[in-house]
Amino acid sequence: MGLSGGQIAIFWFLGFGFLFWSCHCRQTFGFDLHHKFSEPVKEWMSLRHGIGYEEWPESGSEDYYLSLVHHDHNLRGRGISEIGAPLTFADGNTTFKLSSLGFLHYSFVTLGTPNVTFLVALDTGSDLFWVPCDCSRCAPTLSMSYGFDFELNIYNSNASSTSKHVSCSNSLCQWQSECSRSTGHCPYQVSYVSDDTSSSGVLIEDVLYLTTDDSQVVKAPITFGCGQVQSGSFLDAAAPNGLFGLGVEKLSVPSILSGLGLIHDSFSMCFGQDGIGRIRFGDNGSSDQEETPFNLDQSYPTYNISITDIQVGSSSIKTGFSALFDSGTSFTYLADPIYTRLAKSFDIQVPDKRHQPDSRLPFEYCYNASSNVNSNIPDVSLLMQGGSRFPIYDPIISFSTQGSSPSNEMMVGEAECV
Repeated sequence: MGLSGGQIAIFWFLGFGFLFWSCHCRQTFGFDLHHKFSEPVKEWMSLRHGIGYEEWPESGSEDYYLSLVHHDHNLRGRGISEIGAPLTFADGNTTFKLSSLGFLHYSFVTLGTPNVTFLVALDTGSDLFWVPCDCSRCAPTLSMSYGFDFELNIYNSNASSTSKHVSCSNSLCQWQSECSRSTGHCPYQVSYVSDDTSSSGVLIEDVLYLTTDDSQVVKAPITFGCGQVQSGSFLDAAAPNGLFGLGVEKLSVPSILSGLGLIHDSFSMCFGQDGIGRIRFGDNGSSDQEETPFNLDQSYPTYNISITDIQVGSSSIKTGFSALFDSGTSFTYLADPIYTRLAKSFDIQVPDKRHQPDSRLPFEYCYNASSNVNSNIPDVSLLMQGGSRFPIYDPIISFSTQGSSPSNEMMVGEAECV
């Protein structure tokens, strides 16, 4: 079921942190996000690939949601405390979505001396930050302007005066058994959930350009992957200019920034209905936020939370399960028996007529909506571990299907275990 709508802020914290946590802390860094179907990205992709606006799915249409579901299925086949201000990427605080790429949220990051800008996919489900570099097999890039005064670049480790290779003895080198005896450089190889999708190369240390809210520039030394060889969906435009891992492990950029004392071990991501959002490193939220602790399995650390109760209209579903936060997935997926209990409770309380099954639609519960849609929708909220309750904004998606009446259809997404 899609949990969407509104301006939803999600806070990720490293270690034993909290979702929607608050405290009085030091600076944060941030940058903007754009949804893959946002208006700025349409312009960018039109210049980049010659894609016209008429080729983009209309927001809220059948094709729009089918595209998002198709993306999910493919993907899961898977200091300077004196500054006293938040930190964000030097190229702006915006994140955005791209229509033809495999991940959902992207942003611009700047590396090296002289500085070079990259368009990277943001992924809370992985840790390593890598960019195409000294390529022997990378996704195609064209030396042309793509809007926003930006070009897809390839990092050159020899062209940056602040670049240096990470040695095999470095604490961040997780692949010491594969180290080259001749160079002593630390290699990396990361495989992803999507079929035959991987990135490999060597680890590099260079400066990442960040700014505070009052425009003070911070050059943070970070470790990232010089991605020489990509495979699978990375060659099919999933992340042509790099992947920015935001995971829990010490190799992720948030962990590195925290370890340097630049930020507290937290960051936040905010997603807007227009596809444009923002991310901020070291953001500790506000005192009026709800909170819930993360479940950290040291053998497989991820951003994982526990749900203890689901309220659907007048019904309460007592439960106990955990779920993963993943910025690379559009919809929320529930496993049985929770999905069936929630869907049936929702279905009973919707007065509109159930729509006949349609093989074109990847949803199980659809309705022929009445003119007064909002008044017929039961409220849905999640009670988290710790006692905080989070309402689900717009727990349905509405659109008109081809060949149907002009009325919209309400949908609860078909469940599958992620």
